[in-house]
Amino acid sequence: MATECPSEVIRSLVARIAHLADDGQIDDYVQLFTEDAVWEMKSAGPSVAIGPQIVEGRRAIAESAGRRRADGIAGPGTATRHVSSCVSIVFDSEDSARVQSVWQFFVDTATAPKLASMGTYRDVFQKVDERWLLAKRSITTG
Repeated sequence: MATECPSEVIRSLVARIAHLADDGQIDDYVQLFTEDAVWEMKSAGPSVAIGPQIVEGRRAIAESAGRRRADGIAGPGTATRHVSSCVSIVFDSEDSARVQSVWQFFVDTATAPKLASMGTYRDVFQKVDERWLLAKRSITTG
């Protein structure tokens, strides 16, 4: 069996996290994070009603995602979409990588899509039990 290229695995994970945030189950979404992951958002921008947050741990990340879904901010049925691009990866070791990417968040995607906000993800991915997982995501707008 061929070994997968770590860069491509990580690029795929950046995309998979976005897909699951929009359309997937929360349990599937959080399985892409380490148990002690940190999800940090300074602000989502003026057109998205999310204030600054620092969420630590897989369970807390799941609860936070559940609140955003309950509030109709993101997730299945909200007609929103996360788009990630410009992914840059720097490997610090065989088991750790820093990743920077640009994100865009669209609303009203079922009718007249509008860019609501955009910014940068600064991620740290770690290899845990032979699987790459997201250990930290710092989200900034602009």
